[in-house]
Amino acid sequence: MSIEDTRTTNRLAPIEAGARIPTLDVMRGLAVLGILAVNVVSFGLPFIVYGDADLSPFPVTGANAVARWTVDVFFHQKFITLFSMLFGASIFLVGGEREDEARGRLLRRRLFWLAFIALIHGLGFWYGDVLLLYAGSGLFVMLMRSMPAGALIGIGLGVTLLLGAMQAGTAWMMVAGPPEVVEAMNEGQPQHTMEAVKAAIAAYRSGWAGAMGQNLTSWVFLQGASLSMFVFSTVALMMTGMGLFKSGFLSGRAPTWVYLVLIGLGGTVLALLGVLEWSEATAARGANPTRGLAEAVASFPILVTLAYVSLIVLVVSRGPAWLAAPLRPVGQMAFTNYLTQTLIMTTVFYMPWGPRLFGQVDYVGMWGLVLGVWALQLIWSPLWLSRFSMGPLEWVWRCLSYGRWVPIRKAA
Repeated sequence: MSIEDTRTTNRLAPIEAGARIPTLDVMRGLAVLGILAVNVVSFGLPFIVYGDADLSPFPVTGANAVARWTVDVFFHQKFITLFSMLFGASIFLVGGEREDEARGRLLRRRLFWLAFIALIHGLGFWYGDVLLLYAGSGLFVMLMRSMPAGALIGIGLGVTLLLGAMQAGTAWMMVAGPPEVVEAMNEGQPQHTMEAVKAAIAAYRSGWAGAMGQNLTSWVFLQGASLSMFVFSTVALMMTGMGLFKSGFLSGRAPTWVYLVLIGLGGTVLALLGVLEWSEATAARGANPTRGLAEAVASFPILVTLAYVSLIVLVVSRGPAWLAAPLRPVGQMAFTNYLTQTLIMTTVFYMPWGPRLFGQVDYVGMWGLVLGVWALQLIWSPLWLSRFSMGPLEWVWRCLSYGRWVPIRKAA
């Protein structure tokens, strides 16, 4: 996720010196809330269910089907894409141009401490941590922060679309390709069963040791996938976000028609995806009524994310101030809110001090939890920032990065 400070007056000014950028704060706020709607499934159900609703212990019908469809259409992959893009922008905001050695050292220290915090988060709480991937990818992307905006956007967006096309082609071929190709492509796929799902649920509910054992297994698998696959798409998205920031797109300096075109394109993809995913959601277990087309369209979340971004920019820069105002404090405390979501959800589902509801809450119930956390963070973020200049975990991270005590309380 994108969790750096947005303060800057010019490219080489210290990050404490300038005013915050409203569009970035609102995007961060929307992203940190939106990603919880996706992550809640991996908090409350085994890892193998996250990617395959057919393995769900609950019937994905009726209200559960609507709940799952809503996530798949409007949230899945859209907000992790936004997180990655904003993190790329934050690398430039903190590190400036490559010739600025002091800010470059600060950026490296921040990425080092981010990786340290990520290890605690992933190993001690929840395997789905994305911060370690971001810290590692950031070390590579920081080398590109003096590239022109056009080159960053061209390379980053080009690679993103290419990877999406490859994923779409693979998804389609695995279902609708020639029989011999379908058989060959599916032969090496892991075959999970409901018995494995029940065993994982029992392990999570058995106590802290069982839950952490399952968490460690999933963490090792996910980090391996991050190093071998996800890092390429993450770096490309970070480059795109950095380029969009340097070009002024993220702060509202592009022509209005550009934002409107992207909203139209993303809206069209979203509408098509909604129809296709509804066919999948209402089909029998194991059926594939769209013959891989739903998965193919879902392979281009960048188009929907850019529509979301364009809508936010227009609302913040050209719309009424009150419309996006509630999201700004949430975005200013995105790091704290992201990790707080983990603490709340792991407490609810499998930590020994909570009710240990792992595997007991269906998709509708999960939406109830998500809405409750959204309300909590929308309320507590502005209350905290009325007294303090940054979130508590942002403050810890900053102190570690600077190697000194940084003031947090606002002046009277």
